[in-house]
Amino acid sequence: MTDLPTANVASWHAHVYFDAASRDAARALRERIAARFDGKMELGRFHERPVGPHPQWSYQIAFTPEHFAEIATWLTLHHGTLDVFLHPNTGDSLRDHRDCAVWIGRSYTLNLQALGA
Repeated sequence: MTDLPTANVASWHAHVYFDAASRDAARALRERIAARFDGKMELGRFHERPVGPHPQWSYQIAFTPEHFAEIATWLTLHHGTLDVFLHPNTGDSLRDHRDCAVWIGRSYTLNLQALGA
């Protein structure tokens, strides 16, 4: 396996997964994230359906590598019963989602067909 330079990571995405039963918890966590990390990340839409490769309802948190340790650590300690999928963005979306992912909580099988697999 070839070592990839960490400089290849342009950004990170964290996807908070939820369903109808955990919608309120997901909204509450989203509000805490927005207040805690204002200016350090961007929040994506609150999807109440599976989108792209994500098999659950979700919203995205986008951030730069310089904020990874702070945001990933906070999510690890505060995700509650929600599951979080993290992946780098290197320009190879399939590899980023399939081979370089980090899970907080439970893991899920992604729809890799949505990424051209």
